[in-house]
Amino acid sequence: MPSLKEIRTRIRSVDNIRKITKTMEMVAAAQLRKAQNKAEQSRPYITKLKEVLDAVSPAEQTHPLLGKRLHTNKTALIIVGSDRGLCGSYNTNIFSQADKFLKTIPHDKVELIPIGRKVIDYYQRQKWPIKHSISGWERLPYHDVRLLAQQLIDWYTFEDFDEIYLIYTRYVNILSRKVLIEKFLPFDIPEKDVNQYQVDYIFEPDIEEIYSELLPRYCITKVQTILHEAYASELAARILSMKAATTNADEMILRLTLVRNKVRQAAITREISEITSGAENLK
Repeated sequence: MPSLKEIRTRIRSVDNIRKITKTMEMVAAAQLRKAQNKAEQSRPYITKLKEVLDAVSPAEQTHPLLGKRLHTNKTALIIVGSDRGLCGSYNTNIFSQADKFLKTIPHDKVELIPIGRKVIDYYQRQKWPIKHSISGWERLPYHDVRLLAQQLIDWYTFEDFDEIYLIYTRYVNILSRKVLIEKFLPFDIPEKDVNQYQVDYIFEPDIEEIYSELLPRYCITKVQTILHEAYASELAARILSMKAATTNADEMILRLTLVRNKVRQAAITREISEITSGAENLK
């Protein structure tokens, strides 16, 4: 059985860790409120913008960002994870889905665009080809988001890639998150229902100019939206992870306190027994 001094040292160590995890939980909770608002506010805009693009889609897919190419020679996969750890299974779930997706593509026909230090480190160890990487993205300004989206558009337009996919975590609530895999480019136009009433739009100046304006804006907004979703999901995962760690620390402190009391009681009992035995010997 450990000594009383060792038990007290362990209690102090666990209590110090508990203070850290509790503080991290509180900080993440404060940050989540703001991140959650951004994620929820960006959804209606991206949804409505997608509806507008679908509604005014041209009959012929002449825009360079529209329509699937005949041959898919190169695929880009954007994987959004976290820069820091201590967020439970958040990154593990992303890696699991990404690895499943990568198994469907030949190694020499895919390049990764990892976002987040944990994602970068993981796929560098796996020796996957990395086209571009970003760390410290949680507070990425709009200017940098726009540059990233434009870079993706340029890579697709100049045929560096024939497809670009996104893997990120969508925030549902503090207890629920979902890893999604979505096609970013090319932009797919849904088939129109011939039985449904079709509005005959008049475009000024013309459909090509409208799409040239709306599609890049949609791509920028899409990138910004998934970053908001991913950050809110990361914070929610960190809150739950730190809360569980704090609870475990409380339980460990309770168990160690009981052990400490037993050791102290045993020591007192032993001392009383020794005093009693000494007194008996003096008679």
